[in-house]
Amino acid sequence: MTHNYQRELEQIIKSNQATNAVPTLLLHSCCAPCSSYVLELLSQYFKITVFYYNPNIYPDAEYTKRAAEQQAFIRQMNFVNDVDFIEGEFDKDSFAKAIKGYEECPEGQERCFICYYLRLEETARQAKKREFDYFTTTLSISPMKNAIKLNEIGEAIAKDSKVKWLPSDFKKKNGYKRSIELSQEYGLYRQNYCGCVYST
Repeated sequence: MTHNYQRELEQIIKSNQATNAVPTLLLHSCCAPCSSYVLELLSQYFKITVFYYNPNIYPDAEYTKRAAEQQAFIRQMNFVNDVDFIEGEFDKDSFAKAIKGYEECPEGQERCFICYYLRLEETARQAKKREFDYFTTTLSISPMKNAIKLNEIGEAIAKDSKVKWLPSDFKKKNGYKRSIELSQEYGLYRQNYCGCVYST
């Protein structure tokens, strides 16, 4: 069965609006540019906390720069509902252990899927611990990321964690284009690789 994740997201938003509900959302983010459009869109309908958890990023200076840029962007932009920020542990060993044996795997394949799982699993764990209604990620805004796989992984983790997954394909409806526009508007640092040492 083919999923239209954008339509599913819109249906969830419409359902929540019908009851005047403003659910809480833990939003995993890889960087400020990818979060820009996602936050602009979803902050209208959710109370969001950005979860910066990216143990895959290399080198350390790149990780630190992205984390700082994410926080600076949240402070700069005006949102319909306030947006908070929490930073996960920069546990590089967890990434190295998870992808061991897949180091030479081509970009966009199994190594990347393992990385998706690692980050989404921790996002769900934190969402459950902190009693969020939903969790999701900004990753689907990138044309280089597999939105189908991201949603499949998110849905599977949601079943185990008992926290609702918010389906998405944020590149739809010119979402990626809008993220570029916002990045230019706010002068955001846009990196030229996904983050891990194997993509540089």
